[in-house]
Amino acid sequence: MDAFAHLPVLATEVLAAFAALALPPAGEAPLLIDATLGGGGHSALLLEAHPDWKLLGLDQDPGARAAAAERLAPFGGRVRIEAANFGAWTPPADRRAVAVLADLGVSSPQLDRAERGFSFRAEGPIDMRMNPEAGETAAQLLDRLEEGALADLLFHNGDERLSRRIARRLVAEREAKPWGERSTSELAYAVAGCYPPKARRGRIHPATRSFQALRIAVNDELGALERLLQRAPDWLLPGGVLAIISFHSLEDRLVKQAVLADARLERITRRPLVADPAEAEANPRSRSAKLRLARRLP
Repeated sequence: MDAFAHLPVLATEVLAAFAALALPPAGEAPLLIDATLGGGGHSALLLEAHPDWKLLGLDQDPGARAAAAERLAPFGGRVRIEAANFGAWTPPADRRAVAVLADLGVSSPQLDRAERGFSFRAEGPIDMRMNPEAGETAAQLLDRLEEGALADLLFHNGDERLSRRIARRLVAEREAKPWGERSTSELAYAVAGCYPPKARRGRIHPATRSFQALRIAVNDELGALERLLQRAPDWLLPGGVLAIISFHSLEDRLVKQAVLADARLERITRRPLVADPAEAEANPRSRSAKLRLARRLP
């Protein structure tokens, strides 16, 4: 299970946010809901810091659940793991949490495994599903969408300024050979070919935005986040804290706007918390992470 081990981002900030929370009714253990359990990194730290807490961890990726079960095994009966996408999960009717945590987006272990198809840096199938056992792959999406719809998807989900040129190229390419029969490196090459030669040598790979846009669409990430933001306040006890870590502006904007508009929540962070220089150096994934906090009102 070592393949799913990774450093939890903004761990110090998350621990501080949950340091002193409202207590549940007498005789009931405080409950943490980790809506994106992953390898269990954040949850392990929080269970160590709060010996009386129990954990309910959600994840749709079977590999992540297996890794988390192994990592959290020392906590025994304090841990319960469910196979679920947080956007479609129904909580127990009789329990509310002191804390809800969501660490959004794709994890480093998912990116690093070529067979998952998330990365343009490794040769693999064009998959990108966070739950590899269900749903449409990115290749199937590319083979299905019309040019205009694909261009809109690339622009909206990836802020890709060359979206129309790229969509035209990808639709033309599939006429010769479907994307379902191609690899991530072929997709990255086709996207990069839509950029001027000088732009292909920049710090950011030219396929980055297109891969992000396809991954968001395949996993309905923005829709799931919107549903989480609608439902999560009701999972919390009064005084409980909602903590959401996002990695791109689309997510962060949704979180900020939802908290401001929700009468059930009080904003704790006016500006998102970000990694300090030491963490950014030690863990490059943390450089784009933004943590926003809100408290459940009575």
